[in-house]
Amino acid sequence: MMESAAADVRPVLIALSHLRWDFVFQRPQHLLTRAAQRYRVIFIEEPIRTDESTPHIVAGMRPGGVEVVQPHIPHSFSDADAVDYQRAVVELHAGQAMTPPVLWFYTPMALAFARDIEASVIVFDKMDELSAFRNAPSLLLALEQELLDLADVVFTGGASMHEAAAHRHANIHCFPSSIDTAHFGAARTGTLADPDDQQGLPHPRIGFFGVIDERFDIAVLGKVAAAKPEWQFVMLGPVVKIDPASLPKAANIHWLGGKNYSDLPKYLAHWDLGWMPFAINESTKFISPTKTPEFLAAGLPVVSTAIHDVVRPYGELGLVEIATDAAATIAAMDRLLDGPAADWRARTDAQLAKSSWDQTWAAMQAEIAAVGHPVPPSTTPAKELAHV
Repeated sequence: MMESAAADVRPVLIALSHLRWDFVFQRPQHLLTRAAQRYRVIFIEEPIRTDESTPHIVAGMRPGGVEVVQPHIPHSFSDADAVDYQRAVVELHAGQAMTPPVLWFYTPMALAFARDIEASVIVFDKMDELSAFRNAPSLLLALEQELLDLADVVFTGGASMHEAAAHRHANIHCFPSSIDTAHFGAARTGTLADPDDQQGLPHPRIGFFGVIDERFDIAVLGKVAAAKPEWQFVMLGPVVKIDPASLPKAANIHWLGGKNYSDLPKYLAHWDLGWMPFAINESTKFISPTKTPEFLAAGLPVVSTAIHDVVRPYGELGLVEIATDAAATIAAMDRLLDGPAADWRARTDAQLAKSSWDQTWAAMQAEIAAVGHPVPPSTTPAKELAHV
């Protein structure tokens, strides 16, 4: 690995993330695989605590050309020792660059070990309001303010978050969830086989895909499924930070677990509706669900709870049905199962054509260039996003 790193003359971009690269394919993966066409991208995850006696890293390349680095730190290490080791990991990779790297933060918590790393540009991609999530660290808000003070450019993951944060930085830009239209559009072709684990389910099928955590409205799923036993509810995604035993159990609710990003169109191709049953709470106040345009690109009519960045623009444009409780959800689903408006698909496609992850990354790269970091030449071809 060191030999190939030495031969790689691209500028280095080091991303510091609270998310696991292999967990769910979402915003960081979409952006950084595109960045890897011009940068050597190193994605450093939060550490994994182990029972081993010595720390080490596990590193490897992922499809799309991103190098993922996982620090493994013994349980016996103090918090201070863990910070020191993580600093050494970042310094090691930053030291392999011919010029100071771009430091790309997804979590302000990384400042504890990265604040003194020399960087050509510091980027804060504020994709979530992490302080509103369950079990958020007490230091998070203070470190976020420090990161905002240090950052050369800040990106926000949605309109509502941008409105709340716009006054906090002089160079802040809104880049909402975008779409890989070709990937999800494959669900419209009629050529994708129904996956084995949902093949036997009757229709209508109403589906959700994504992380199932405190942002998911368990109660409304239980109520709607109980009221409509003839409808099948297909739930795809890992369950985290909530007790799996708390999930509603019924013959028409099917918890199928996490799926590869590459396989999602196969599932969506055989659903009748998409559903985004997000809870309305602090953790969803500023979310901009990537799955909104993904459902639409797959050709699925969608019902959502009243998430700000779904209501505006998708609800206001009549592209997504907004429902505030179980009764309204059932009524909206009944309408959509009869068929969306005749011009719905044309209007949906016109809206989707306004953005793509390629366009988003190009605009972000322009903002990075504007603060003094020239756009490097493309040295690697675009690669298929093959794995979650």
